[in-house]
Amino acid sequence: MATQNLIIEQGEEKQTRAVLVSLCTGDSAATDVSLDELENLLETAGGVTVARVVQNMEKPNAKTYIGSGKAKEIADFVENDGDIDLVVFDNELSPSQIANLEELTGVRVIDRTMLILDIFALHAVTGEGKLQVEIACLRYTAPRLTGKGKDLSRLGGGIGTRGPGESKLESDRRHLKRRIAALEEELQEMERTRVTQRAARDKKQIKNAAIVGYTNSGKSTLLNYLTNAGILAENKLFATLDPTTRLLTTENGVELLLTDTVGFIDRLPHHLVKAFKSTLDELRYADIIIHLTDGSEDPDEIRRKAAVTDSLIEELCGGDKPILRVYNKMDKKAEDDFVPAGVIEISARTGNGVTELISALEEEVRGGRRKTVFRFPARDAGKISALYAFAEIEDTIYNDDGSVTVTAYCEAKEVGRLEKYIEQ
Repeated sequence: MATQNLIIEQGEEKQTRAVLVSLCTGDSAATDVSLDELENLLETAGGVTVARVVQNMEKPNAKTYIGSGKAKEIADFVENDGDIDLVVFDNELSPSQIANLEELTGVRVIDRTMLILDIFALHAVTGEGKLQVEIACLRYTAPRLTGKGKDLSRLGGGIGTRGPGESKLESDRRHLKRRIAALEEELQEMERTRVTQRAARDKKQIKNAAIVGYTNSGKSTLLNYLTNAGILAENKLFATLDPTTRLLTTENGVELLLTDTVGFIDRLPHHLVKAFKSTLDELRYADIIIHLTDGSEDPDEIRRKAAVTDSLIEELCGGDKPILRVYNKMDKKAEDDFVPAGVIEISARTGNGVTELISALEEEVRGGRRKTVFRFPARDAGKISALYAFAEIEDTIYNDDGSVTVTAYCEAKEVGRLEKYIEQ
């Protein structure tokens, strides 16, 4: 097992040192990619990877998930190192598997879902966000703390123990269903407030665009650039959990509400999707979806993450909404990287390409109408009445030669009727 050196400066808080473990049932490349992502998740939670272990097996072992020999190898490594705090599996473990592995290794064992829940607990800021995380933690983590053979109060703190906290889980164990029910009732009250706020927005007839994408694709950075929202934008996974909505008024006078949403990830825990239903509903009620992708990554990674996001968009709000596909971080992209047709390329950090995105948003707000400039000679001035019948007129100028220049927003099929008058 290769080990990563860990240097801790004097006076700094010690990082949680962890071994990452994955079961590979065939696709080793996909396993490596998933482990890379798990390592990033661990770093976001405040830990550092000491070693990565991959077990090649056709199916999981009922007792220890990985083979007993590999589990013993990990236990020996933990014992010989003497300073390992955690073992993190890139797969979902059962309560009995966690108990068996902890008994064998002598350290805390968590799975991918528990790590993601831990990060959500770490980053939840608002009351609603904290409630959602606690519900998800109680539903998923509590059963996995049962029957470990050790007192919960002796487990200590660290990664995998945030959220409601172990003492709370222990004290609530007998009343777990009642606790979850109380939290859900509280959350429903907050959801009713959100529905009221949404209804007030609808009355103003201002359309809403939801910015969605894989975690760390730059959603918060984009919202900050467009609206000066001032929200946290870090180069970390799940830096933003709570949705933020801000008004964008373009130079052409178009008003649009933009909502930053929680980032997606492969195998996003079902309990989180369910608990975050009220905030994820922002997608369902959005008029436009801005699908933001980190365009600076490897093409295979771009496709993988885009597919995950598309799948969740389909699950959460169906496929009947206009979607603007946007590649972000293009200031970091290699010049020869391929970009699919129809994708808007931007850098939310520098602002490059954002004008094109705003134009696309304006077109969607106006129902697919594009800004077009017509010039009618004096003899055809009567044609202007036809334009007024189907277009949104922005400006009309009467020229000295008797011609009339009209700037209007029209659909493509309508423009065709007056194509010969379009000013080149």
